[in-house]
Amino acid sequence: MSKAIGILYVVSAPSGAGKTSLCKELVRIDPTLSHSISHTTRKPRAGEVHGEHYYFVTQDEFREMAAAGGFVEWAEVHGNSYGTSKAELQRLFGLGRDVIVDIDTQGAMQVKKYWPGAVLIFILPPSMEELERRLRGRETDDDETIRKRVGNAKGEIRYLKEYRYVVVNDDFSEALGELGAVVAAERAAVERLDKTWLMDNFGI
Repeated sequence: MSKAIGILYVVSAPSGAGKTSLCKELVRIDPTLSHSISHTTRKPRAGEVHGEHYYFVTQDEFREMAAAGGFVEWAEVHGNSYGTSKAELQRLFGLGRDVIVDIDTQGAMQVKKYWPGAVLIFILPPSMEELERRLRGRETDDDETIRKRVGNAKGEIRYLKEYRYVVVNDDFSEALGELGAVVAAERAAVERLDKTWLMDNFGI
């Protein structure tokens, strides 16, 4: 079966809900899906690699790209800038891949305007209490930062109605299966079929 163009999946969640882990695992088991790498001015955490986890750039470099219209979306989150470059998406679609992007709600709303066909998916934690527990379990932020992230999460969840799908990440394996089911369902949508392929193979 042939699609006219690649599909852009946009996944958002409060910090600590597990969106990045889910997206990376889905890409690992699905060779036709690629994870877009974002640019950020944030400093690398332990174990993070430039060009694999993020493209780590300076604030000046980021501003230059934004001024030149190089981002599909960009936003400042927790004092750092993050953005999805147009060149990165074009590169991946050029390889014939579907693309998954995990970004915050600000970025997702920008993508929704720029790319109306994008599939928006929201990852929810099972509760706010569990979200805070996970954030503390990462041991990467101080108490003040954790309180800020929990507070921001409540505002982010209010955007839920702007998304097409929601996946609750209580059990990782179950959430991964649900996310994969969303990807499969969108690939099977009739409106995504290549009209030339239909005509050549079925005369319709």
